[in-house]
Amino acid sequence: MSETTSPAEAQENEATEEYATAELCGTELRVKSALHWRPSHMRALRQSDFDTWAAGVLHEEDVEKFIDLDATFAEIFDFVGKASEAVGEPVGKSTARARSSRSTRKR
Repeated sequence: MSETTSPAEAQENEATEEYATAELCGTELRVKSALHWRPSHMRALRQSDFDTWAAGVLHEEDVEKFIDLDATFAEIFDFVGKASEAVGEPVGKSTARARSSRSTRKR
């Protein structure tokens, strides 16, 4: 069974989603709250698939702007950092457990 969203439902969903803004190449873009990011969005970001990431986390009207800006990697990394901070989703740190500082080797 496929999920479909009516235009009215889509409009209601958009109205209830929270967005923050971040600037890329002098253009403000709207970014969804971190609560609305999916694991696939984070995977795309980790794999430097910025177009897929943008389609998932930016406001639908801002995705084309993001692509059209054709920013450099440095500009995109800066934007991603600002966007992540703005929505409360820090990137760059793994969520994996840290290794113990104590040795567990038997003597």
